[in-house]
Amino acid sequence: MKPFEPVCVPDSDTVARWRSDFPILRERVRGAPLVYLDNGATTQKPSAVIDAERAYYEHMNANVHRGVHHLSQCATDAYEAARARIARFVNAARAEEIVYVRGTTEAINLVAQSYLRPLAKPGDEILISAMEHHSNIVPWQLLCEQTSAVLKVVPIDDSGTLDVDAYVRMLGERTRMVSIAHVSNALGTVNPVARLIEIAHARGVPVLVDGAQAIAHLPVDVRALDCDFYAFSGHKVYGPTGIGALYARADKLEAMPPWQGGGDMIRSVTFEKTDYNAIPWKFEAGTPNICGAIALAVALDYVSAIGADTIGAHEADLLAYATGAMRAVPHLRLIGTAHEKAAIVSFVLDHVHAHDVGTILDHQGVAVRAGHHCAMPVMQRYGVPATVRASFALYNTRAEVDALVEGIARVHEVFGQ
Repeated sequence: MKPFEPVCVPDSDTVARWRSDFPILRERVRGAPLVYLDNGATTQKPSAVIDAERAYYEHMNANVHRGVHHLSQCATDAYEAARARIARFVNAARAEEIVYVRGTTEAINLVAQSYLRPLAKPGDEILISAMEHHSNIVPWQLLCEQTSAVLKVVPIDDSGTLDVDAYVRMLGERTRMVSIAHVSNALGTVNPVARLIEIAHARGVPVLVDGAQAIAHLPVDVRALDCDFYAFSGHKVYGPTGIGALYARADKLEAMPPWQGGGDMIRSVTFEKTDYNAIPWKFEAGTPNICGAIALAVALDYVSAIGADTIGAHEADLLAYATGAMRAVPHLRLIGTAHEKAAIVSFVLDHVHAHDVGTILDHQGVAVRAGHHCAMPVMQRYGVPATVRASFALYNTRAEVDALVEGIARVHEVFGQ
C-alpha cells in the first residue's frame, strides 16, 4: 500500500466471506442467531486454526526438541517455524526474541520477576496508567511488595484519554519501568505508545506494552514502536487459549535470569550446577503448548492475509456506527469516549445493573460482557460498579449492532423505562 493511501471499508460480501470462515457464527442461542460481541474477552476461531490443531494431533503429536524420531522432528520444525512467523508478524529482529507464554498475563509476570525484580531497589518507581487491566497492575504490586518499590499511576481524563503531561511529569530519576496498555480493554482507548516510549527512552526507562487488546485490531511493529517488551495473547487474535507471546529485545533476554526451572530450559544439569539454555528457550521450562503455538501462527497468518489496515477500516466503521446508535438510546451513558479508540463500546443504563442488561441481551442471542472487565480501578474512576461492553471483531456487522440496540430496547421494556 502506498503511503497515506486510504483503505476502503470492506463491503458486505467481503465480510460475509470472512464470517463463513468461523463455524461458531452459525450457532443459534435461545432460538436466535448468535450475535457475538464479546471479542475483547476472546475472539472466535476460523476453520484454519481449528484444522491446524486437529492436524497436529492427528499427524505429528510428539514432544519437541531433542527427539530423534520422525514425529518429534516434525513437531519441532512446526513449533519453531511458528515462532519465526510470530516474529515476522510483529517485525521482531530475530525469532529468538519471541518467548512462548500462556498469554499476556504470564508475559507481564515474567518481565516483572525476571527482568525488574533483580534490579529494583526500595523507593524505585514503576509507572502504569489508570486504565490498566488487572494483569498489568497486580504483577507490579507483587513486585513492589517483594522489593519495596513504589507503583505510580498516570491519570486519565473523563473521556478515558491518558494525561500525557502528567506522564511526563511523573517520569523521574527513580522510574525503573513503564508498563502500559496499547489499547484499554474497558474503554477502548488507543494510547500513543510510540510517543510514550520515546519519552521514556529519553530518560533511560524501559517500556513494556500490554498488547492484548491491540494485536487483533492494529498493525503492531515492535521495531517501529521501539518498545523493550510487547506482550499478547493468542485467543485475542483468533488463536487458541493458553498460548501467547512475549517479544523482548535480545539484549534484555540475554541479561535476564530464568523465571522457572525444569526441562528444556537447560543445557546441562548436575547436582552442583545447571547451565541454562540459550534464548528464548531458557524461559520455556517444561513441555510447551506445542499445538497452541502452531495454531497461533496460523491465526496470525489469517489476519495477515486480510490485512490489519483492512480490518481496522471495517472495525472503525462499526465503532462509528455503534457509537452513533448508542448515543440515540435513552438513559444510556457511554463510558470511554477518547478520540483515539479501538472497536469497543462500554456503557451503563440508568437504574439497571450491567449484569441484568447482559442477561436480557443473552436471551436475544446477543453476547456481550457485563462486569468490571478485570479493570476495577477504571470502574472506580467513573463511579460505576460495572459496565456493559460490546467489543467488535472483523466478522461483526452493522446488522449485529442493530440487534444490540434492539436488545437494549427490550431491557427498557422489562424495566419499564
